Amino acid sequence: MKPLADPAPLLLAHLGAVAAASRRGAVVDLACGRGRHVLAVAERGVRVVGIDRSPAFLSELGERARARGLAIDPVRTDLETPHGIPVAAGSCGAILVFRFLFRPLATAIAQALAPGGLLLYETFTSDQAELEGGPSNPAFLLAPGELPTLFSSLEILEHWEGRTPGDRPSAIATLRARRPD
Repeated sequence: MKPLADPAPLLLAHLGAVAAASRRGAVVDLACGRGRHVLAVAERGVRVVGIDRSPAFLSELGERARARGLAIDPVRTDLETPHGIPVAAGSCGAILVFRFLFRPLATAIAQALAPGGLLLYETFTSDQAELEGGPSNPAFLLAPGELPTLFSSLEILEHWEGRTPGDRPSAIATLRARRPD
């Protein structure tokens, strides 16, 4: 198996809040990939639903979870279809979205949160096109200031846009928001 990257700083900074939000409903990671965020949350004793369209990634995630004795629920679905998210409205205590953008899902994401539910979202901005790696297709890049506008029905707790530090920076936007009670 390919080694996993570390979880995003946004998630690490708010792991306690995600664990607390799990009392309101399921914690769901959309487009979870190989599971770096799913596993980090599950290590806090929280059962997590990891949703991705790749059976190979979900299989790898399942192997990693079993090896660590962690409770996860892998769900295979393509989120870029008219079917939306395979969860009931108001059922999620927290939703995690990292490095994925499909704008038509924004309303469904907000509606899937339980009252008081937490959204952590991080993805690439249009400035990423100037950098190595990551997407270059504008469909997968946020315009400046766009992320909070996608979730205008939520209470925005924190929003940031910029470039990550290091040898291979990424241009990203992050959002922490909650559904009002």
